[in-house]
Amino acid sequence: MTTFTRRQALTLMGTAIVGTSTHAADATNWSSITAQARGQTVYFNAWAGSDTINAYIRWAAEQVQARFGVRVEHVKVSDAADVVKRVRNEKAAGKQDGTVDLVWINGENFLAMKREGLLFGPFADRLPNFAWVDVQGKPTTTLDFAEPVAGMEAPWGMAQLTFLVDSKLTPKAPQNTTELLTFASANPGRVSYPRPPDFHGTTFLKQLLLDLNSTREPFYKPVTPEAFARTSAPLWAYLDRLHPQLWRAGKQFVSNAAAMRQMLADGELRWALTFNPNDAANEIAAGRMQPSVSSYQFAGGTIGNTHFVAIPVNASAKQGALVFANFLLSAEAQARKADISIWGDPTVLAVQRLGAQEQKLFAGKSVPGQVHNAAPAIPEPHGSWVEPLEKEWLVRYAA
Repeated sequence: MTTFTRRQALTLMGTAIVGTSTHAADATNWSSITAQARGQTVYFNAWAGSDTINAYIRWAAEQVQARFGVRVEHVKVSDAADVVKRVRNEKAAGKQDGTVDLVWINGENFLAMKREGLLFGPFADRLPNFAWVDVQGKPTTTLDFAEPVAGMEAPWGMAQLTFLVDSKLTPKAPQNTTELLTFASANPGRVSYPRPPDFHGTTFLKQLLLDLNSTREPFYKPVTPEAFARTSAPLWAYLDRLHPQLWRAGKQFVSNAAAMRQMLADGELRWALTFNPNDAANEIAAGRMQPSVSSYQFAGGTIGNTHFVAIPVNASAKQGALVFANFLLSAEAQARKADISIWGDPTVLAVQRLGAQEQKLFAGKSVPGQVHNAAPAIPEPHGSWVEPLEKEWLVRYAA
């Protein structure tokens, strides 16, 4: 587990969860929180579309059961928006002992829960292991889709839009939106992107939106009809040129990023995308992709964000959820998550500030498929841009 100074410990324990929140737990220090957590069952609602991630969650659950006496049940969900609806309905019905204790969210789902008063907190910056989060070098750990986190969710991992090509077939990959259009024209039917509102497809649209506008300032404010109409015009013009060059002439779109990876591996596509920079390395290690597949990001940067865990306001096992969230931020748990052979999800911690032994946990060899020259991470636009972007895309292209 991550260690911290006596002064840090006293400060964190003395302020843990008390804060100014009207939803604060009655615990006054971390020892009290861990004592109250013992014997609790935490229902962790998290996406279950990856065997690798599911296995990691099982490992983390086993650790907190053994060390803290907290039982964690992985409630497997396909869309965090469904969890938000459940919490909303429970709150409206006055249900105090909610069915969700911890939820894996970010972006528009966090925005909805924060604004509707569905979250417990602030708590994140009062977790002992939050002291090691890289809030300076990774500003999205405190800013979720341009919305201040304000301690209402705890960072868990990092992500950045990343592109995949087979370097044997594509020695020179497109490095920006202009080159992508040229590449698609030179390789008709070999490029695609997931159909919005799939998360990866929407993220690709946001990347284009940012790249095709000379100023990005409007995207970090709540959307207005006027701003959307003005800034989205270049996007629709670009897509009108791109779509005829795509797989199935842009009349159909790939269902998700996993399908794209498989189509790249099968040679049906020449270009794919993901939001985990280590996806290709994981696929190569598992024998599902050739070692010649390489990962890269546009030279000018690609959209990056942090994914988080949050505690609903009516959670039944708040103390257990706090203990689990804190363990997920430990150097041990973060290093295991970052390991290519385990998950390959980049850490939120400032590794260089950890102790020497803990830094060694993150030391890994370079493996085929990893991003070798990471590009700058561009912060996500404000979460309010997602809905109009997806709706307009569906109107224009879904038919």
